[in-house]
Amino acid sequence: MPETRAEIRLPTQELRNDLPFFTKVLGMRLDMIYPADDPSVAVLSGHGLRLRIQKGAQEPPGTLRILTEDPDGFAGGQRSLTAPNGTRIEIDDLNPPLVLPQTEHAFVVRRLADQAPWVIGRAGMHYRDLVPSRLGGAMIASHIRIPDGGPVPDMVHFHRVGFQLIFCIKGWVDVLYEDQGGPIRLQAGDCFIQPPEIRHRVLEASDGIEVIEIGVPAEHVTEIDHEMTLPTPYLRPDREWQGQRFVFNQGSEGAFAPCRLPGFVARDTTINANTKGVASVMVLRPDGSAAPWSRHEGDILFTFVMSGEMTLEGEGKAPFRLSPGDAFVIPPGLATRYADPTPDLELLEVSLPGNPATSLL
Repeated sequence: MPETRAEIRLPTQELRNDLPFFTKVLGMRLDMIYPADDPSVAVLSGHGLRLRIQKGAQEPPGTLRILTEDPDGFAGGQRSLTAPNGTRIEIDDLNPPLVLPQTEHAFVVRRLADQAPWVIGRAGMHYRDLVPSRLGGAMIASHIRIPDGGPVPDMVHFHRVGFQLIFCIKGWVDVLYEDQGGPIRLQAGDCFIQPPEIRHRVLEASDGIEVIEIGVPAEHVTEIDHEMTLPTPYLRPDREWQGQRFVFNQGSEGAFAPCRLPGFVARDTTINANTKGVASVMVLRPDGSAAPWSRHEGDILFTFVMSGEMTLEGEGKAPFRLSPGDAFVIPPGLATRYADPTPDLELLEVSLPGNPATSLL
C-alpha cells in the first residue's frame, strides 16, 4: 500500500512563538517548515501524534492530551499548560492507578418482571443492568445476551479492573485467552475469572446465550491490543495477573458441600483461592432444611436467581418472591432470610471479599 499520513491542524497567529514551546517544552520534533523567508506552516511529530500548525487556520486551538509514565518529569512537572497559539495541553498518567470507590451500601432487588431495559453495548451484545446504583461505583453487574449466535465481531482486548467474572447461565460461547491455549467453550454452569488486563477475544456464541458479568469497579476501561495475536504460543496456567490466576471452572465437575448459610449447600468455583481472597463465587442450592435469619460482614454480596423460586425476607423490608432472572444485593449487617425455596432453586452468589463472615440469628 502507498504510504499514508494523517495530521491534526492547529491555528496560530505567529508561528515563531509556537516552535520553542512544542519542541523544547513538549519534546516534539520539527519535520517540515515553509516558506523559508517567513514561515507560516510547521509540521511536528512526537508522542504518536503529527501536528500541522498553520498561520491563519480557522480551527479552534483545541486540547492536546499527553500521557506519560513520568508526568512529574515531563514539561517541568506541570499538568496543565497553554501553548502560545492557545492550544491547551494536559499531562496525565499513561497507566493511572485503579481507583476502587468506597461502596455505598444498599439493599437492592432487581426483578426481570420489572422490564428493565436491554441496551446494545460492545460487539453488539445486549446488556441489562442488575444493580442500577452501581453501589456508588463499586461494582457493575450485567445480564448479557446475544440473541443471534454465530461469530462475534470482537478484537483482542483487555480490561483495567480489580475483579471480573463471567458466568454462563444459558447456551455457550468460545473465547481465546492469553497463555491459556486454544479456544475454551464456556457452557451453562461454567464460569471464567478474567484477571486484570489478561488479553482475550470472544470468537463465537450459540443462539440465545446468556451470561452474568460482574466487574469491579463499575467504570473500568476496555483497551484494544492491536499487537497481540491469540492464541499465544505458550500455555501458562499458573501465570498471575496482579496476583490473580485465570479460572475456567466447569459446573459439571463441581461438588456441593455445606456453606455459610444453613439450609443450603454450595459448589465452590475455586475463585476465592485463585484470587487470593479478592472474591468468592458460589452456586447455592437448598438442602431441604429451613434457613435461619443471618447477617454477613463482607462488603459486597450479590446474588442472581438462575432457576427456581424463593422468598427474600429482610429486616424491616417487604418480602420479595423471586424467580429466574432476578437479582439482589444484601448490605453488610442487614438481617435476611431465604425462605420457602423450591427444590429446583439455584443461586449464583458473588461476594467481595471472598467468603464473608456470617452470623446466624
